[in-house]
Amino acid sequence: MTDPLFRDDSYLRSADGNVTRLTDEGGIVLDQTVFYPTGGGQPGDSGTLVWDGGRIEIATTIKGEGDEIILVPGEPAPLPSVGSVVRQELDWERRHHHMRVHTALHLLSVVVPLPVTGGSISEEKGRLDFDMEEAPEDKQAIQDALNALVDRDLMVTTQWISDEDLDANPGLIKTMSVKPPRGTGRVRLVRIGDTTEQVDLQPCGGTHVRSTSEIGSVRIGKVEKKGRQNRRINLHID
Repeated sequence: MTDPLFRDDSYLRSADGNVTRLTDEGGIVLDQTVFYPTGGGQPGDSGTLVWDGGRIEIATTIKGEGDEIILVPGEPAPLPSVGSVVRQELDWERRHHHMRVHTALHLLSVVVPLPVTGGSISEEKGRLDFDMEEAPEDKQAIQDALNALVDRDLMVTTQWISDEDLDANPGLIKTMSVKPPRGTGRVRLVRIGDTTEQVDLQPCGGTHVRSTSEIGSVRIGKVEKKGRQNRRINLHID
């Protein structure tokens, strides 16, 4: 098992870890990590591992068997030995861009209150696919409403509920294509706004900024047709 340190603190940029396993493909498994693995439309983190006598660049991070998280080197290179202690250094600028885009997409699902059929995140942009028969008539109105939420400087927090609580509140689930992460008996929720001015609450295992103002200016890009009843709305951050 790998302890996902990013889940409790998305702003943790570095940490030590003990090497518990090396995969046959050259991946590195640690007992705890700040690196987020690819999932939920968010790319895996990159960065650097440093240890006594060695250093390696991590190109991406993926999920392994069970609760393992695998750090994938960019190029073949000598690996740290099992049992050794390594220092993890996150590519923070890249991760922070992912966090800004991810939170912006949650806000987009508020402005466009329709079922989400897919989505993806990159450093400068993201997109959500909606169960939407006709394209929105006023793209500028969506952009203005989105930036108005960003400017409110709403706090972004997390909480945990049981699987049973989620089953009793199916309306919390907005995504039709990505199921909430289960398996531990509890599910992580991301809330935007506090309990008195909450604008969004949904299951999510990804990383987010602390407040909406940290997202910065948001621009709506192309609205594309992706099937008879599917519209893709692209979003860009400056």
